[in-house]
Amino acid sequence: MVTLPRIILKKGREKPVLRGHPWVFSGAVAKVEGEVSPGDIGEVYSKEGQFLGLGHLNPRSQIILRLLTQKKEELGENFFRERISRAVGLREDWFRGKTNAYRVINGEGDYLPGLIVDRYRETLVLQCLTAGMERLKGILTNLLVKEFHPQSIFERSDVATRSEEGLVESRGLLYGKDVPEFIEIEEYGCRFRVNVKKGQKTGFYLDQRESRFFLKGLSKGKKILDCFCYTGTFSIHAGSGGAKEVTLIDSSEEALAIAKEHFALNQLEKIPHQFIRGDVFEIMRGLEPGYDILILDPPPFAKKKGHLPSASRGYKDLNLWAFRLLNRQGLLFTFSCSHHMSWDLFQKIVFSAALDSGRSVQLVGRMGHPWDHPINLSHPEGEYLRGLICRVL
Repeated sequence: MVTLPRIILKKGREKPVLRGHPWVFSGAVAKVEGEVSPGDIGEVYSKEGQFLGLGHLNPRSQIILRLLTQKKEELGENFFRERISRAVGLREDWFRGKTNAYRVINGEGDYLPGLIVDRYRETLVLQCLTAGMERLKGILTNLLVKEFHPQSIFERSDVATRSEEGLVESRGLLYGKDVPEFIEIEEYGCRFRVNVKKGQKTGFYLDQRESRFFLKGLSKGKKILDCFCYTGTFSIHAGSGGAKEVTLIDSSEEALAIAKEHFALNQLEKIPHQFIRGDVFEIMRGLEPGYDILILDPPPFAKKKGHLPSASRGYKDLNLWAFRLLNRQGLLFTFSCSHHMSWDLFQKIVFSAALDSGRSVQLVGRMGHPWDHPINLSHPEGEYLRGLICRVL
């Protein structure tokens, strides 16, 4: 029997692992026993010698172990096949007939830390974010082929966080046919073109699907302002829902060009709409009030905890101008995708912006992760998307 390397925790540091938290930080470790290379399977024990679990080790990372199981079991192909099958079951039950693009595996949320898999029709896009999953890339690719029989599997492990694992960025075809420049997907009746090779994240913001669909049902006869619109997905849902006028703002000329194509693809050219390229912060200051619905979906302002003060100022400024631009009874869809930004802090920022705007504002709803982006309740760090729906009185 192979003897696995093991880490021994400092006294009293076993509680998070016992509660199922999938990360063990290097600062919690008293000693490491055995030779360890990044990506090795290893065991974790308490100071008193209690077995706590098995996971991927990486002595180069601040997160020295990513927990895979709290049982003593074989972490072979069958283990990962079962985890993948369990994740697929959730999606197939929920998304059948609604969309052909969704997240298949959501890392820690599906008890597979470091692994992201998204589906775009018959193409799968894979991200290996840790040394452990990088080692398993061949096995995981084969398992995904058996589960989905896809036309292609494309890797998008081109994220900066891989450097924290001692890995270089990686992108390219792993299986099957070459991937076209654009894949056309459907989402609740709307059609979009996705560039899985170069687009943001794995090509598309799958996590905002339900928020877009909710907006669709509120848009009839409304004048819409879509800030940080990227390829115009919120606006397309609004237009499909009967919006009377749409304005889209983004800093990317390429993204706006695709947004324009999306209006044609969905036969929405007759709806009055305009595209504005530039800095949202500056452009909002020059707009005249009079919008019925305003969407704020900016990129993450706080990628690190130390960025929170400046991020808070940015969020407040955006929401302040949003409240000033909305009509009475107007709705603001405002989002943060920074996991360091808590619900409490985000709501306080929006409240402060409402106060400074001089408007009376109701909080009428919250938006967050859709079903294909589940969160492990033992891993609150996995929650990053927070949205508030506010109504101006």
